[in-house]
Amino acid sequence: MSLDGRSDPAPLSVGQLIMATIALSLGSFMNILDLTIANVSVPTIAGDLGVSYTQATWVITSYAVSEAILLPMTGWLAMRFGQVKMFVVATLLFTLTSLFCGLAFSFPMLVMARIAQGAFGAAMIPLSQTLMVSIYPPNRRGMAMGLWAMTTILAPIVGPLAGGWITEHASWHWVFLINLPFGILVAGISWTLLRQRETARVSLPLDRVGLGLLIVGVGALQILLDRGNELDWFESPEIIALGIVSAVALTFLVVWELGEKHPLVDLRMFRHRNYSVGVVCITVGMVAYFGVVVVQPLWLQSEVGYTPLWAGKVIAFSGVFGVLLGPLLGANLHRTDARYVVTFGMLVFALSSVWSASFTPDVDFWSLGLARLFIGLGISCFFLPLFTISLSGIAPAEMAAASGLQSFMRNIGSSFGTAVMVSLWDHRTTLHHAQLSENFNPGNPAADAYLRQWQNLMGDPTAALAQADRVITGQAHLMATNDLMLLAGAIMGALILVAWVAKPPFGVRGGGGGH
Repeated sequence: MSLDGRSDPAPLSVGQLIMATIALSLGSFMNILDLTIANVSVPTIAGDLGVSYTQATWVITSYAVSEAILLPMTGWLAMRFGQVKMFVVATLLFTLTSLFCGLAFSFPMLVMARIAQGAFGAAMIPLSQTLMVSIYPPNRRGMAMGLWAMTTILAPIVGPLAGGWITEHASWHWVFLINLPFGILVAGISWTLLRQRETARVSLPLDRVGLGLLIVGVGALQILLDRGNELDWFESPEIIALGIVSAVALTFLVVWELGEKHPLVDLRMFRHRNYSVGVVCITVGMVAYFGVVVVQPLWLQSEVGYTPLWAGKVIAFSGVFGVLLGPLLGANLHRTDARYVVTFGMLVFALSSVWSASFTPDVDFWSLGLARLFIGLGISCFFLPLFTISLSGIAPAEMAAASGLQSFMRNIGSSFGTAVMVSLWDHRTTLHHAQLSENFNPGNPAADAYLRQWQNLMGDPTAALAQADRVITGQAHLMATNDLMLLAGAIMGALILVAWVAKPPFGVRGGGGGH
């Protein structure tokens, strides 16, 4: 891009292009990684800091929602300070707040540090995407998007594996401290190679009203989702108040932004059919995806006896096809209709989820891993085509704002998906436990025979009853986990119909040409 009327900078050399690609991809990878790296550490964090599993998931949702709230500011910040400078500053602040997360000695301190980490790092993902497109020639931008999209696929997979290994062999604190050297490296390389390619600065007024409404509306909704289960949902005056505040704030936000000359959340982007279809599919798909990514490790550790590392190994199977297919899809997606690829991905994800819902308590590691392998195949064919569909027809001047809004909706999907799915898991577990317990009572021949077996083994009726309750609890958790796998599969299956509302041609437009 030109800078204040100057001619475009010379193309990067092959070596510089490789280094810039690594830095931008690593920045995006590191940011998305922090959405999931703490997933398998949740039970450890809960025990260490004295909170419940449900409360400990705030470590995940607080990061996602604060990042989501600040993501729409990416376009304004990029115009005000320049895309390269904003990316570098966001990376450094993200790295600094990662240090505070690692040094946290109480749960409130950790949550506050995670909120700051998400807020300061919000611009990293959309700007890494925008800068990646800008440094490649038009005929190579599909491959560039493939490389970039691979980070969004791999990061949620590598996160649980890395988090599990670190939690087992070091401490959960290092889950966050590991960002420090990589953050400094990303910022240094990006500034060195790209500062001469800085974009023009435009001083526009900040939509403070929109920002305030966004913080209140989304923040209240996330607190409602996080605390709803423990407060018995709308039986609680606090939940009712949060629901009213969120509904009013978000309604006013939509009305305000549609009439604002320089909106923080540019809802007019949804005038593009393909953008609307792509963003809706990504957002709703993230609810299904993160429900699986968060709930399954919780079940494996709390009921099956897996360690954080082994739970991470199961989830890591999902990344195999991400590594193999990311660049390949990016380089060849223009040769086919992106809707066919999305349909294949959603269908594979849905069928794999339904298969996973048939698992029994004695399911072996390799069956779990194989199911995750196919879920990973589905996800690999999900994200990149939808990114391509959503950004097709978007002008270069709107790219940063479009990417920011797209990332905002993706984070909203992951954050709300985590909160809703964990809450549903807990609720369904309670329901199944109650239903199973109803049939397990004195006078039931099967129940009496089962208790006699345990009493003969343990020699104590009370211990036999306790063992029976543990078995019922384990079955209830499994049934709840299977319920959510079915729900995730149903969501993905339904999205196939939505994806076909998009219309070709698909492709990312670039300055001076497209592809």
